[in-house]
Amino acid sequence: MTEIKATNVVWHHGHVERGGREKLLGQKGCTIWLTGLPSSGKSTVGFSLEHLLVQQGRMAYVLDGDNIRHGLNKNLGFSAEDRAENIRRIGEVAKLFADAGIITITSFVSPYRADRDLVRKLHEEAKPALPFIEVYIDTPVNVCEERDPKGLYKKARAGEIKNFTGVDDPYEAPLKPELVLKTAEKSLEDCVAELASYLQKQGFLPA
Repeated sequence: MTEIKATNVVWHHGHVERGGREKLLGQKGCTIWLTGLPSSGKSTVGFSLEHLLVQQGRMAYVLDGDNIRHGLNKNLGFSAEDRAENIRRIGEVAKLFADAGIITITSFVSPYRADRDLVRKLHEEAKPALPFIEVYIDTPVNVCEERDPKGLYKKARAGEIKNFTGVDDPYEAPLKPELVLKTAEKSLEDCVAELASYLQKQGFLPA
């Protein structure tokens, strides 16, 4: 549980409603939460979707796990407690981005269901509620190891990296994700097209 140290603070409501920002952008803000094993394809799918949407004139932004740990979360490690705080922080940031009308794409292993459920709850409790789209990048661990562009699985199996998801730390797959993408069976283009189609069908993008 995160200790609350901020006291005597009050939420200030601005003069611009979310609907006004969304009208300006011609889209609806949301958070697309990509979760899956390391090297499953989360970042590749996320940045490819961002590229496609921006090419179409949409405002989209990727909050990537490694990138966030270069700044905002550089003081966090990979213990269960630090992972939970990592996800809590990015969940709050994603909520702000989505409220701004941005199609927010997050790419995090986020191995624990409880942490992802917390982020979903943050979005549901926004006023009005914000869309939270959990996308499970369902890639078998053996395929992830074959890809392993950073050589992290090899280091983890050699004992050089501790608390590595898929080796000595568990991954809890989503039980009811909005979408499941199997990157070992579908091309990158097909996965991105499926995501974009979902956004359009759900009304986040104009037809």
